[in-house]
Amino acid sequence: MRLKKTYSSREVAALTGLTARQLQLWDAGGLLSPTIPSHRTDAGGYTERRYTPIELFELLVLADLRRRGFTIQQLHQIIRVLQEQFGERLYEATGGGGAVQLLTDGEEVYARTAAGAFFNLLKAPGQPMLVIGNEGLLKNLSSSMRPRRRKKPIGSGKSSRRLPPGAE
Repeated sequence: MRLKKTYSSREVAALTGLTARQLQLWDAGGLLSPTIPSHRTDAGGYTERRYTPIELFELLVLADLRRRGFTIQQLHQIIRVLQEQFGERLYEATGGGGAVQLLTDGEEVYARTAAGAFFNLLKAPGQPMLVIGNEGLLKNLSSSMRPRRRKKPIGSGKSSRRLPPGAE
C-alpha cells in the first residue's frame, strides 16, 4: 500500500472496518480526532475529515482492540495513560519506535518499558508489575489492514433473477 499525505473518512472506514459513524463519534468524544476536521462549506454542506497515516495506524490499533472486546472507556484510558505517564502516542507504543511497547493477553493491555518494567494500563497504570514466568502469552499490539472487499465483475456468476417458465 502506498502511503498518502491524508486519508478521507471513507478510506479510513474501508481500511479499518470502522463505520463513518464510529469515526464521527470517536472524534466528537475525543478518542482520536483527525488532523483536518470536518467543517461547513459556503454551499451549506460539510467537508470530509482527513486523517494522517499515523492517525490511520492508531485507528487500526483501536479498531483491533474494539474487535477484541475492549470498551471505548478502556481505549480512552489507554491513550490517556500512555500520554500522561509515558509521554507517548499510541503510534509510538505500537510500532513507531517509542520507549514503551504495548502488549495484550486479550483481556488486559500492558506497557513494557525499555528497562523491562511492566505496567497494567487498565488496572494499576502507575504501579509496576512483578512478572514471573512465561511472557509467551503476551502478544505485541500492532495494527493490521483489513482486506478490501472486491466488487464482483458484472456478468460473473449466475443471476438471481428467475426467468418466466418457457423463456430460456
